[in-house]
Amino acid sequence: MSTAQEVASALLSIKAVFLSPAKPFTWASGIKSPIYCDNRLILTAPAARKIVEEAIARTVKEKFPEAEVLMGTSTAGIAHAAIAAWLLDMPMGYVRSGNKDHGRQNRIEGRLEKGQKVVVIEDLISTGGSCIEVVEALREAGADVLGVVSIFTYGMKKGLERLAAANVTNYSLSNFDTLCSVAVEENYISAAEEQKLKKFMANPSDESWME
Repeated sequence: MSTAQEVASALLSIKAVFLSPAKPFTWASGIKSPIYCDNRLILTAPAARKIVEEAIARTVKEKFPEAEVLMGTSTAGIAHAAIAAWLLDMPMGYVRSGNKDHGRQNRIEGRLEKGQKVVVIEDLISTGGSCIEVVEALREAGADVLGVVSIFTYGMKKGLERLAAANVTNYSLSNFDTLCSVAVEENYISAAEEQKLKKFMANPSDESWME
């Protein structure tokens, strides 16, 4: 079993990624979605957490061997960055969604020297906007951002295009297509439901997949 399959299986088993083609969720944007992702659940599931955190650490080591610091996205990426940094014996910090309104008014928490090589740890990539904001904040602070390691990506066209335009390299432990195939193999969904999921992901604003 590949890392992507192993992580997908773990996420499905704890319902960190939940598939419900028959009763879709409503995203904040109003889009009806057959998939819901909450990777915070990983933290309360030790077996899945071990798989995910070791995979994050392994990916950082393999893809970004020159990395000097891990930086988590606020708030979901913080714990994953901390655990992976502990496994790798590396420094870590995190980037706030905005500057503090008190004290030193930091946006970046933890020591970061100009020129240090940083890898961002993110829990989920959808449209890529929040991740890119973190990368840009680190670049403005003088960091050399090598790239991003995320737990899961929807692989949305908009997200891929935005990451490419911002010159951000992302490696996700697992992805939508792998998750769907594992979900069929492990009987979470049927092959017909898998096709509905793929139709949704091809164009999330088109609700014809629900017919």
